Amino acid sequence: MRPSHPLSTAICPIDTTLAVIGGKWKSIILFHLLAKPVLRFHEFQKIMPAVTPQMLSRQLRELESDGLIHRKVYAQVPPKVEYRLTNFGETLKPVILAMKKWGLQYAGGQHHTFAPEDR
Repeated sequence: MRPSHPLSTAICPIDTTLAVIGGKWKSIILFHLLAKPVLRFHEFQKIMPAVTPQMLSRQLRELESDGLIHRKVYAQVPPKVEYRLTNFGETLKPVILAMKKWGLQYAGGQHHTFAPEDR
């Protein structure tokens, strides 16, 4: 985790996880890299049109700094840059898929069927 992370000294492990993959775009970036293992910047822009190029670039840099994605730059004109999950980033697969499952259940109205004992 980057030392400049606001929660780098967090006591709660959930705080630590959210410090690394929290926010609006990071978990979405990771989800798309699970679906398609190699993506270029313009591909992210196409599948995530609501994110600004500046924010996308920032989020990708932070994920790279945290060791979750690898950025490969090809020496050619025009420049070609590819992003992929690192082995460490791959360890988030069950977390991201659980988030997807939960989101689908919530969006489908299934959250009203959970009994109090489901906690």
